[in-house]
Amino acid sequence: MNFWLVKSEPGTYSWTQFVKDGRTAWTGVRNYAARNHLRAMKSGDRVFFYHSGADKSVVGLSRVLREAYPDPTAGEGDWSCVDLALEKSLARPVALSAIKADKLLKEMILARQSRLSVSPVTAAQFERLLHLAETRP
Repeated sequence: MNFWLVKSEPGTYSWTQFVKDGRTAWTGVRNYAARNHLRAMKSGDRVFFYHSGADKSVVGLSRVLREAYPDPTAGEGDWSCVDLALEKSLARPVALSAIKADKLLKEMILARQSRLSVSPVTAAQFERLLHLAETRP
């Protein structure tokens, strides 16, 4: 199993909407590195949901339901999307500032390349994020 992080502006597609929907096609990715990460996702992989913009925090957890297929929102080009299914809301969001301050998490692609909308997360980073989401005051 691999671990990932996807980002969305709450005004475009929020965690609250994802919770209502229960599942979603992760479409609209137009960056080659992010597209390649989508294509590397496997069914069952776990995926953190990150609110970018003003919120800047990891807010939920999902899993890959359907592996990469052609993005129906792409008018042209070779773009892919995946289907994600809701797992759970995090007990406490983990802010980008906490990620950057953490010895292990500051090495996440999110902390170094904040504009990349889809990125891998190591198993250790995954466990650390879950721990912070469960124990932070």
